[in-house]
Amino acid sequence: MQILVTGGAGFIGSHLCERLVSDGHLVTGIDNFSTGRALNLAKLAYSDNFTLVEGSILDSSILNPLIQDADYVFHLAAAVGVFNIVKNPLASLLTNIRGTENVLEAAHETMTPVFLTSSSEVYGKNISDSLKESDDRILGSPVTLRWSYSEAKAIDESLAYAYFVEKQLETRIVRFFNTVGPRQLGAYGMVVPRFVKAALANEPVTIYGDGNQTRCFAHVYDVVDAVIAIAFAENTIGKVINIGNDFEISINDLAKKIINETGSKSEIIYIPYAEAYGDGFEDMERRVPNIELINQLVGWAPKRDLSTMIADISADIKKGS
Repeated sequence: MQILVTGGAGFIGSHLCERLVSDGHLVTGIDNFSTGRALNLAKLAYSDNFTLVEGSILDSSILNPLIQDADYVFHLAAAVGVFNIVKNPLASLLTNIRGTENVLEAAHETMTPVFLTSSSEVYGKNISDSLKESDDRILGSPVTLRWSYSEAKAIDESLAYAYFVEKQLETRIVRFFNTVGPRQLGAYGMVVPRFVKAALANEPVTIYGDGNQTRCFAHVYDVVDAVIAIAFAENTIGKVINIGNDFEISINDLAKKIINETGSKSEIIYIPYAEAYGDGFEDMERRVPNIELINQLVGWAPKRDLSTMIADISADIKKGS
């Protein structure tokens, strides 16, 4: 197939492009390099089956011809990272909402299937033991900019689902829960690479808040397996599906585990949320995915544990990528 990947030079996007090319597809990636890096696609630099286009999904003159030529669109381009969202809320909202509108409008013209990547952020402050796709969203005030990403992703999902219901456009929606792995940057607030980088340098590992908040982390290789399984299955059309690992760990225990497994001499220090993100920042106490639906639909379950994630990220940082 001729496949377009928006955000193709990003952390997850670059891994997906590699996988699609290795599976025999002709792949085009588009990226504006705001958070993506051409270096992420170094393995595909000389591939006849891959093309990288520098451009924005906000520019329809670049985006639309690419979608017209595609048999399938993976839409991963988005403003990412809590720091990025809080510091650049307008640009983030524009990219995440108008960009998705552009993709869906162009895809509808040619009835090209769209795979939309959303986020566990849509659940907001819902701290259920096991978040199902149908669970309620619980959010703070709209003027707490922390939640603007959640709002944007929810609108993206509603748009994609409306195109499916009203226009019969083939859409699939997935919600990622804390994907980690090689090529992920800690600069945008991503906790695991940030901790690993500090630990390898024997620098203080900085926790925002008290560290009692819990998260679940999934290896990017497992996530790409899930994306491929969902994208090309008939029984996933028009559905919203969680992709994540349901192993839960506190940020305190994560920091200790990373220090231990990297043989680091780092100490753990704490910074209040207000100091890290600004006044009025809100975080969620826990976020645990229910992954029963994806298992029922395509038989997927995560294979790689947190120790593997830490080892792979450490190796990637050490080689200087």
